[in-house]
Amino acid sequence: MGLHLLGLGHFHPRNEITNRFLEDLDIGTNDEWILERTGIRSRRTSLSLDYIRETRNRDPRAAIEAAEISNAEMGAAAARMALERAGLGVEDVGLLIGGGCAPDTTSPAEACNVGRALGTDTASLDVNSACSSFIAGVYLLSLMDPAKLPPVVLLVTPEPMTKTVDYDDRSAAVLWGDGALAAVFSTKERGVGEILGTTLRSDPKGADKVVVPRLGHFHQEGRTVQTFAIKKTSDLLVKTREELREEERPFHFIGHQANLRMLESVCRRCDVPDDRHHFNCDLFGNTAGASSGSVVSQLWDKWTPRDDLCVVGVGSGLTWGSYLIRFGERG
Repeated sequence: MGLHLLGLGHFHPRNEITNRFLEDLDIGTNDEWILERTGIRSRRTSLSLDYIRETRNRDPRAAIEAAEISNAEMGAAAARMALERAGLGVEDVGLLIGGGCAPDTTSPAEACNVGRALGTDTASLDVNSACSSFIAGVYLLSLMDPAKLPPVVLLVTPEPMTKTVDYDDRSAAVLWGDGALAAVFSTKERGVGEILGTTLRSDPKGADKVVVPRLGHFHQEGRTVQTFAIKKTSDLLVKTREELREEERPFHFIGHQANLRMLESVCRRCDVPDDRHHFNCDLFGNTAGASSGSVVSQLWDKWTPRDDLCVVGVGSGLTWGSYLIRFGERG
């Protein structure tokens, strides 16, 4: 038996960073400028808007204490939704894998923090690959011996990216939002979908192109990274479509939610029709490793037993990867 998806969950904090809020910060941007370049209208943050307004998050170390909800609590909220959709409880989890761009702690592993918030004592570890962390976790599971994996594996990617943003830097401020993604997998039980065609690749020569220092702010070479993301996403989408598409099954595309303009460029290059392209970055911004999967989760009730979903992610490293979800009959 292959790797099966039993349930998926997401979480976004309630505090909303609108384009108007960023315009009022007087950092040289406005709604028209942001929409033209990114297509993003709003984002969610675990920080209070007053804290951002007053401090501009100039000390990212203080943001962890200032947050209204911790990274672990965001991950636990997404995990509870995923487990409920799978019809399972926390006690059923045999392995908890975490990961993401900006964990609240480097020690312990963020997975242990999530496990504490969930109330589980199962084995917990992190697999970090920046914005590709969730895809890296899926890829790692696909390489493991199914006989040695526990019946239920929980993969959680909480992303508190607004804590890493310097809100005097308009290029970063317009992009990022906070969110979390969780998935329940099994190699022993059939779920609502099977994971096929997992890939993960890296080019470490580009490791300095997107960086979140341990005690500093996010920064990137924007133009270089966007060009890389469009090319690699297009390549993986085409490859997956050629190798796994079945004519009688609708083929959908969900890309890394870096920004809507990047995704639109991929769709033009790869002839993806509007009704087969799904996104949420316009309302939630770039939620890093939680981004593409959160789109799938938000549309959970939409998917039919005939649907195939090609999910593609890119991240610092530079790293890129993909997987396909082939939905089947729900129990």
